[in-house]
Amino acid sequence: MSQELLDYVQSGSLKTEAPQFEIGDTVDVHTRIMEGDKERIQVFSGTVIARSGAGTSEMFTVRRIVQGEGVERKFPLHSPRIATVEVKRHGVVRRAKLYFLRDRVGKAVRLKERRMDTKKK
Repeated sequence: MSQELLDYVQSGSLKTEAPQFEIGDTVDVHTRIMEGDKERIQVFSGTVIARSGAGTSEMFTVRRIVQGEGVERKFPLHSPRIATVEVKRHGVVRRAKLYFLRDRVGKAVRLKERRMDTKKK
């Protein structure tokens, strides 16, 4: 009973069209940032290395390399601060978490691209 009540309350906060992406995809996350009374969009590009949680508490982690340093950022999937999530390319992965990419540098960080069948009959 209490779990049904929690699900009902949380269902109002869920996005109706949640972005579709998977682990290993390279994405652009457009976040809304408030500066004083103005709002602007900032883009964070990188590879999705983890997803966790469910419902309103679902999170995903994006990693990128900036000036030779690895930068990771965690985003709540259903946050109103997330404007859009654009998928740039799909990566071939065999794991649920790509934490092993933290130890790699240079070209070793790259993932193979998963080709999508564009011809649908």
